[in-house]
Amino acid sequence: MAQTNLQAQVEKHLAAVYQDGELNTAKNFGDELIALMGLSDKEVIENRNINHWDQTDSLVIAYGDSVLADNEKPLRTLNRFLDKYMRSSISGVHILPFYPFTSDDGFSVLDYSSVNDALGDWNHINAIANNYSLMADLVVNHCSARSPWFENFKQGRDPGHNFFYTASPEDDLSAVVRPRTNDLLREVETSTGTQYVWCTFSHDQVDLNFRNPEVLKQFVSIIKQYLDNGVRIFRLDAIAFLWKEIGTNCLNLPQTHEMVRLFRTLIEQAKHDAIIITETNIPNRENLSYFSNADEAHCVYNFSLPPLLVNSLVTGSCAYLKQWMMSMPPARNGTAYFNFVASHDGIGLRPAEGLLSDTEINTLVTTMQGFGGYVSWRALDDGGSKPYEINISLFDALQGTVNGADDLGLPRFVCAHSIMLALEGIPAIYIHSLVGTRNDHQRVENSGHNRAINRHQWEYSQLEEKLADQNSTHHQVYNQLKQLLKIRRRQTAFHPNATQFTLHLGDQLFGFWRQSLDRQQSIFCVSNISDQVQHLSLADINLIDNEQWQDLITGQPCIPNVQLPMQPYQTLWITNSPA
Repeated sequence: MAQTNLQAQVEKHLAAVYQDGELNTAKNFGDELIALMGLSDKEVIENRNINHWDQTDSLVIAYGDSVLADNEKPLRTLNRFLDKYMRSSISGVHILPFYPFTSDDGFSVLDYSSVNDALGDWNHINAIANNYSLMADLVVNHCSARSPWFENFKQGRDPGHNFFYTASPEDDLSAVVRPRTNDLLREVETSTGTQYVWCTFSHDQVDLNFRNPEVLKQFVSIIKQYLDNGVRIFRLDAIAFLWKEIGTNCLNLPQTHEMVRLFRTLIEQAKHDAIIITETNIPNRENLSYFSNADEAHCVYNFSLPPLLVNSLVTGSCAYLKQWMMSMPPARNGTAYFNFVASHDGIGLRPAEGLLSDTEINTLVTTMQGFGGYVSWRALDDGGSKPYEINISLFDALQGTVNGADDLGLPRFVCAHSIMLALEGIPAIYIHSLVGTRNDHQRVENSGHNRAINRHQWEYSQLEEKLADQNSTHHQVYNQLKQLLKIRRRQTAFHPNATQFTLHLGDQLFGFWRQSLDRQQSIFCVSNISDQVQHLSLADINLIDNEQWQDLITGQPCIPNVQLPMQPYQTLWITNSPA
């Protein structure tokens, strides 16, 4: 991108967002935003086609209280866990919302400027940020209905007056895309009478009104505070729903995309290597739109990967996964996919729409329910509902196939991660996948929320015992995944932007080829995604005869033109240049 005056660039973003007279003095408001970020108008936007990552980068996803110890703040305990068990294997950590909240395990924020005292304080956040690239949530679409802002909204006071988006029950809202089944509008009594507040997710999560520029100013101040406290990766939570227009689906609107561009301009100008990741749990094509022209998100969540990969492993066919892989455009320099298989939420099904048939999705849902999982639903415009998300721990999700549970759960689980770690993009592993946590049905019963099934809280001493016991699945999962992470970070062909091509090896062998940016290293990644022994003909992947080939995982040599038996769920990383 050509260099330009920062003020002019900010004004361009603002003019594109506020098109209907909401902002009459873009120049003065642009100056305010630049000042809030502590920037100078003399600064310029630099080249955006820079990769702020390489093959050494991978993240752990965790709640601030995923690991607990007596007489210690959970953020301190989490830091000790990371230092002891992950320091040599990962580069960053995504700490899920660590702010005071009222519901949704942190995503209904009371106060964006504080750390939840039950977890720790900003000193604990700074300590983690000193050793790891810290990823934090910018919960930008909504806040708690018990927040000071919303109390002020009801009283007609600032800050908070006109901070929330309202509509009328008479409005035609039939086209609005809903991720939940609760009523969209919440009736609220205010000092000016009854108003109906927009609630995309729940009635405790009231949607903010970015038509009011004062809301934007508040979030720019919040961004500056997070940068000052060591945050380097911003996860824009539920960003796709940010801007509303009555009569539309209120999803991915042009103003939303422009707001992401504005956030990026301000953030990368303040810290050139800071990264924006958009959290858009929507169909694949819409998700990819947040790359735009390499001027929006640095990274997008690869939301279609979890349902397609889990489906492959429980059906024994990679046909749908392979078809999707071939359709995915390579991320251009300055952008990257953010890969994951499990998260704090569940296995999202909207990103599988158009990729898996309704029959395939229903079979997947039924299989996961058989393994102890739950299903969350979303409302349709015809008054019906549709599966939105499967809630289950990944370890339990992969304990068997569509034919039922078997004794291949551990290799199947490791196989899922060996595929994810080798794919184009930056990998992230949920802490409960890292240690093989099972379904927590008691937590669901206690909380009344399906997602709690995969939000277990470990007592640190108990977890250490499990990880030290060589006979426990927790020990075996942790050690195998850690070994894969260590191998990955040494291979230049696993750079997030290294070349990737899909291999055609049938439906039971899922394979792809990675080549380093300097073309010095190739890695052929092949996984048996079935519960039967398969045979890989090395002639089919065209290994060059005059080079020495080796499987990085086992260390065994691979001789061109021979046939290798592959055990159920075995993965090979075959390279010509092991590091």
